[in-house]
Amino acid sequence: MSDIERESMEYDVVIVGAGPAGLSAAIRLKQLDADLDVVVLEKGSEVGAHILSGAVLDPSGLNRLIPDWAEKGAPVSVKVARDNFYMLGEAGQIRVPNWPMPPLMNNHGCYIVSMANVCRWLAEQAEALGVEVFPGMAASELVMEGERVKGVVAGEFGKNPDGTPSDAYEPGMELHGKYVFLAEGVRGSLTKQVMAKYDLSKGKCPQKFGLGMKEIWEIDPDKHREGTVTHTMGWPLGRNAGGGSFIYHFENNQILIGFVVHLNYENPHLYPYMEFQRFKHHPMVAELLKGGKRVAYGARAISEGGWQSVPKMAFPGGVLLGCSAGLVNVPRIKGNHNAMHSGIEAAEAAHEAIKAGRAGDELGEYEEAVRGGVIGKDLKKVRNVKPMWSKWGMLPSLALGGFDMWTNTLGFTLFGTMKHGKSDAAATGEAAKFKPVDYPRPDGVLSFDRLTNVAFSFTNHEENQPAHLTLKDPKVPISVNLPKYAEPAQRYCPAGVYEVVEEEGKDARFVINFQNCVHCKTCDIKDPSQNINWVTPQGGDGPNYPNM
Repeated sequence: MSDIERESMEYDVVIVGAGPAGLSAAIRLKQLDADLDVVVLEKGSEVGAHILSGAVLDPSGLNRLIPDWAEKGAPVSVKVARDNFYMLGEAGQIRVPNWPMPPLMNNHGCYIVSMANVCRWLAEQAEALGVEVFPGMAASELVMEGERVKGVVAGEFGKNPDGTPSDAYEPGMELHGKYVFLAEGVRGSLTKQVMAKYDLSKGKCPQKFGLGMKEIWEIDPDKHREGTVTHTMGWPLGRNAGGGSFIYHFENNQILIGFVVHLNYENPHLYPYMEFQRFKHHPMVAELLKGGKRVAYGARAISEGGWQSVPKMAFPGGVLLGCSAGLVNVPRIKGNHNAMHSGIEAAEAAHEAIKAGRAGDELGEYEEAVRGGVIGKDLKKVRNVKPMWSKWGMLPSLALGGFDMWTNTLGFTLFGTMKHGKSDAAATGEAAKFKPVDYPRPDGVLSFDRLTNVAFSFTNHEENQPAHLTLKDPKVPISVNLPKYAEPAQRYCPAGVYEVVEEEGKDARFVINFQNCVHCKTCDIKDPSQNINWVTPQGGDGPNYPNM
């Protein structure tokens, strides 16, 4: 529908995504020049509605952006008091001592936060500086000027399910900028287009991903230890997949409990959501949760490729920020600090270009600042941990990865830069080569079925719109994925979006319940046929996370 006539608005910088990267960029731009016109577009119903993170926040980015954040009332107050790391077996656990850990793994000086609330606060700071922040405005198309990205289309509403305009159709508006910053998070729909158009991943390793699932629980006050950070590995995943858990004791007797499954697993029968639910029945975890109640649930994909997979980030007319560029430090389980640093670096590069009369030029200086500055230093030290795990498994990678992080701290490595293998989709094996996994039924007390939990994500989609989960070939799920891979979309989706309906006397049908979608993007990543394309639904739809 790109031939539709739309009104347009002109800005100096258009930012897509009101996460830590996009908001940091907006704030820094206005700090540098109060007269710059800056707009931030957010697809969620409000800022923070689509933000899900662990999260233990390294405050280095926040310190750099707003040094007096504490005086200004930032929702960053629960300091990490103690770090615990456990290896789990089915019936017990072994505490791993802290002393062999490389210094960068220490959470001293970090804070347990709700990043959704941090972003809400950052949006307030941005608006106080004169930034225009528009929630409920999904950026659905790129606007091109020759080979340059000139802007985006946002605010298109009222399409029928078949994509035609309804009587209530609103065409949206074109927002043009001297620069467009894409801060959409992992696997953003516009980011995918830009990466393909400019071949930004040329010469890089494929990006790797994990699926992170999280619940917030209110627990017995006698068991609550504010500031405690616990990470586990091992059971229940074992050799089936890489991953682990986090348990963060937040404020108000709440804990943030989550589970991450690396998406390069081979067994298509694996059911990541049920691995998370089973984990909560481990004696150590079950005792903590006993007498408590779950109050929220959500899920999102996590970029895990690290240094080797960071694409070229500057393109004609714009840049990639934060998780759009894959700036997560995997062993630290932290990316918010790098997201904020990337926003600051992009803002400073764009400001200099605009001031020098080079508006619209490719921001090569942003690329240099990211790779040669604090972000590059952070990622290079841990660059071999993920490929070691993929190649040698959990225990060898713990020993060798720890050794490599120690030597990198001293400025050298014996391993060089290891490469990632195939993509997570290509890693999926054929169903006939693997045994199905038997999962216990959720008990409704500690563990829950997917649809019950999805209700605690407060997700909602207007049903009379085109499905935002599209199939390149509608035949593939039944004709290819079902016989070859037992159609893993039924299991890897943490929201129960996909199902295969088999009725006696009828052909099997692939059903997409897009109303359930929590926008994690796992399907776009893990589908072995790469047949599912996630695009943004109309603005305001999706999860409505309160404190994630």
